[in-house]
Amino acid sequence: MKKIVLTGGGSAGHVTPNIALLPSLQAAGYEITYMGSYDGIEKRLIGDFDLPYVGISTGKFRRYLDPKNFTDPFRVIKGFSEARKFLKSYRPDAIFSKGGFVSVPVVRAGASLGIPCIIHESDMTPGLANKLCIPVSKKVCCNFPETLQLLPKDKAVLTGSPIRAELAQGNRLAGLNMCGFSANKPVIMVIGGSLGAANVNKAVRDALPALLTDFQVVHLCGKDKVDNLLLNTPGYRQFEYVKAELKDLFAMADLVISRAGANAICELLALKKPNILIPLPASSSRGDQLLNAKSFESQGFSLVINEDDLTTELLLDRVHELYFSRQTFRNAMSDSGQMDSVRTIVRLIENL
Repeated sequence: MKKIVLTGGGSAGHVTPNIALLPSLQAAGYEITYMGSYDGIEKRLIGDFDLPYVGISTGKFRRYLDPKNFTDPFRVIKGFSEARKFLKSYRPDAIFSKGGFVSVPVVRAGASLGIPCIIHESDMTPGLANKLCIPVSKKVCCNFPETLQLLPKDKAVLTGSPIRAELAQGNRLAGLNMCGFSANKPVIMVIGGSLGAANVNKAVRDALPALLTDFQVVHLCGKDKVDNLLLNTPGYRQFEYVKAELKDLFAMADLVISRAGANAICELLALKKPNILIPLPASSSRGDQLLNAKSFESQGFSLVINEDDLTTELLLDRVHELYFSRQTFRNAMSDSGQMDSVRTIVRLIENL
């Protein structure tokens, strides 16, 4: 049996694309092992799939002053040693990395043993962890045409991000029933991420009286972000987070308002959902969401509102603009070349 090691962690965005690859890799005859940190989010997410899981020590590479900068390098060295010991014994045919700091010792250890590695960069510009892995990787997959110019020409492949197949298998009626919505009024879905997005949540809730005149709103507002005063508002339904039901909410949604995390917007692209992106500002991130949103806007996939400009009036204007031109956005997404990521990535792995 062919063997492959998947790695990536630190956030759900570094794990869910790996999960999306599982059915196709298993169908291709691969025995799959996952390598991650001892107790990171990746261990919890992979726990649902009955895969062997190997935990290793890991540390974060920081560009700012922090006492852990003096201790984490030793954790990374330990992780490299642990990863190398396992890989030398297991001898997989390939390693696929979705990034995050836990992936660095796995990829570097694999390369030191001659195991071919493919990595995936979600954002427009490579993050530090992937920068450390690119030199020893055989191929570097990416989501954005602009990223190709930042990668070695002989390694770069525009694949898009692997999307879980079940997301496209939702039931609109199940979503409507779950929310108690009517089938005769369009639905806006608001996604702020697993931790929520306070400014987006506030803007949406401030705009509710006007929005609910023409739309119904389902709001994935993040952990502990439900507004109890709005629980009984007709046409408005809040959830902290959903898992299996997400596919039904996507099937129900006519428009989506979202942050601009790479995996989230690639899901919108794959599902051809007209969307408004409100990226994290540079003051709260390394600016990758701003670049992601700019790329999707330039390709005709999204409307963008900068958080610093976000007002109730602007949000309402953009929602109505998007709704009345929604077919134009669907057409642009349908013409994208980034729609078959899983098959493209599995083919790259097979070629190795």
